[in-house]
Amino acid sequence: MADKHLQFLEIPRKDPDKLAVEVRIKDFREIYSQYSAEAAGAQAGRCISCGNPFCEWKCPVHNYIPNWLTLVNDGKLFEAAELSHQTNSLPEMCGRICPQDRLCEGACTLNDGIGAVSIGAIEKYITDEAFKQGWKPDMSNVVRTGKRVAVVGAGPAGLACADILVRNGVTPVVFDRYSKIGGLLTFGIPPFKLEKDVVEKRREIMEYMGVEFRLNVDVGSDISFETLTQEFDAVFLGMGTYTYVKGGFAGEDLPGVHEALPFLISNINRELNIDDESAGFIDMRGKQVVVLGGGDTGMDCNRTAIRQGASSVTCTYRRDEDNMPGSRRDYKNSKEEGVTFLFNKQPIEIVGSDRVRGVKLVETRLGPPGPRGRRVPEVVPGTEETVEADAVIVAFGFLPSPPDWFVKQQIALHANGRVRVSGAPSLQFQTTNPKVFAGGDMVRGSDLVVTAVFEGREAAQGILRYLGLRASPGH
Repeated sequence: MADKHLQFLEIPRKDPDKLAVEVRIKDFREIYSQYSAEAAGAQAGRCISCGNPFCEWKCPVHNYIPNWLTLVNDGKLFEAAELSHQTNSLPEMCGRICPQDRLCEGACTLNDGIGAVSIGAIEKYITDEAFKQGWKPDMSNVVRTGKRVAVVGAGPAGLACADILVRNGVTPVVFDRYSKIGGLLTFGIPPFKLEKDVVEKRREIMEYMGVEFRLNVDVGSDISFETLTQEFDAVFLGMGTYTYVKGGFAGEDLPGVHEALPFLISNINRELNIDDESAGFIDMRGKQVVVLGGGDTGMDCNRTAIRQGASSVTCTYRRDEDNMPGSRRDYKNSKEEGVTFLFNKQPIEIVGSDRVRGVKLVETRLGPPGPRGRRVPEVVPGTEETVEADAVIVAFGFLPSPPDWFVKQQIALHANGRVRVSGAPSLQFQTTNPKVFAGGDMVRGSDLVVTAVFEGREAAQGILRYLGLRASPGH
């Protein structure tokens, strides 16, 4: 019998099949297929169970990756789903949208020349297939405590917080201003990366667990924050970051210049048949589109514009290809789908009088590292050029959007607008208002879905201690 630990030598890495370019650019469905049980087992069996699992440490939620790979290889799907959920509240979403190449798979021992284990695709397979076969989280041992916590924001941090609370007998009531749960999981990330019935299935599961959702409710206007603090034993804030970063150059206010998020939201509203007059559909059909920014949001804008039928899409980034922050997988898919990339190019002006006509760029070269350790782009004098454009999408990232009622509620902020929280292990993620906790992008700044999940879960542990409760093992 062959040694299972040498399976990686006999079986090469094989990612799930991907829709052909000419097919996938015609609609917004997910482009990757699902593993069969046999393929998932074979790919999971490539794991060599190295003694110090770097994949686990590199994962922000510290998933028990080698353990659930072994369970998949042994055909124990429900056990793998149970174990996966012990560390991650949204594994089927992280399996789809995490930049595994920079996290778990990037740290895989086999990544050096052989081909990392396809951890993300297997993580997605586990939950998708378990749900399909009727698996649900086991709530039989949960003892209700009578405690209630208001969760403001149904994005990844809020959902993760609610998940831990409900598993420990606390009733979470999740408020969100949108008509569907998920926050940017639903309204920001395009369906070709995350189809929205996946998020709706998670809502169904969470409601089965005992989570209550109150949607189309804007805390601060439809219901006062004082009401929440009076009616609930604690409050968690997971409201994300929605203020877009401006470039600070001329022409940003010209007709035809769009912020990334309203563009993405308007497209998803159309896909979901949501009639939102405040977010009129932004259509790139037939246009020469220039996307400014090389992060994940920029990649989402690139690929959305292609699917809308743009005549061309050009993406500019002020550093080189190696320093681009976006997912390698999304960058590769963007290139396959026809996006042109201009590296070491910095926009200095959006050109036009009555509307946008082009973007003036200047060449950059990377200088010495700045305060955060990244090399700083420096302008090369005399290298200005103008790229024609009918439409420009600005995707430079997002800043915190703290509501004005924070001051009255004694919720203190850092100078950059992020919420100030306690780092004490006993009451982690507690704000300067003892009854209020916070996590995710509004605390950390714009980051990955998986880091928001981690902070929501950690904040829930702080809330449980604040309420005098002990968390159950594994949750």
